[in-house]
Amino acid sequence: MKQRHTIFIVEDHQLFREGLKSMLSRRDDIEIAGEAEDGLAAVRQIRKTKPDLVLLDLSMPKMGGISVMKEVKRELPDTRILALTIHESDQFVLEAFEAGADGYCIKDASRQELMMAIDTVLKGKIYISPDISSQVMEGYLTGRKELKKTSSWDSVTQREREVLKLLAEGYTNKEIADFLHISDKTVEKHRSNLMGKLDLHNVAKLTSYAIDKGLLEHKK
Repeated sequence: MKQRHTIFIVEDHQLFREGLKSMLSRRDDIEIAGEAEDGLAAVRQIRKTKPDLVLLDLSMPKMGGISVMKEVKRELPDTRILALTIHESDQFVLEAFEAGADGYCIKDASRQELMMAIDTVLKGKIYISPDISSQVMEGYLTGRKELKKTSSWDSVTQREREVLKLLAEGYTNKEIADFLHISDKTVEKHRSNLMGKLDLHNVAKLTSYAIDKGLLEHKK
């Protein structure tokens, strides 16, 4: 009898999520542990279900995929994570692997490639989509990170990025404080820090910057 693996799906587009579930349910060695349509809900449910593998979209509401990865790997280091995303840029690939990704697969991959990616990651190996340039991964895997340049974005902390994402999605300071379990004053401090570091002094400019950085696919 084949060993059964549990998989948790984190994807905010319902049709794509349903497609993944349908595809995976055809395999008798895979069980769907759960699903979530935003990053905060994903972290809470993954803590409870402790799946073998998380299929994770990087562009998620409320908490981005990179933040989800860091939280999951911090609490459940043995849980494998396969990034499943539209993003092919150097920035996203490098940040994903630095955050703890075990694989990186582009969303327009074939069914065969996705299954290969899942099986590879479940076996404890690293999977990288053929569409990702070898130059990017060589720079990461050799530790040189030649393609990662220092910029004002590099000075923004992970918590500040989470606040930026939520601001760009239109949430108030109070709502952000509730989501992240911090005080309103702390949110305001992060917001002020963002404006200073990025030299962007209103929410509209911060929102435009967040979209440029791929923190959200479109304004919610």
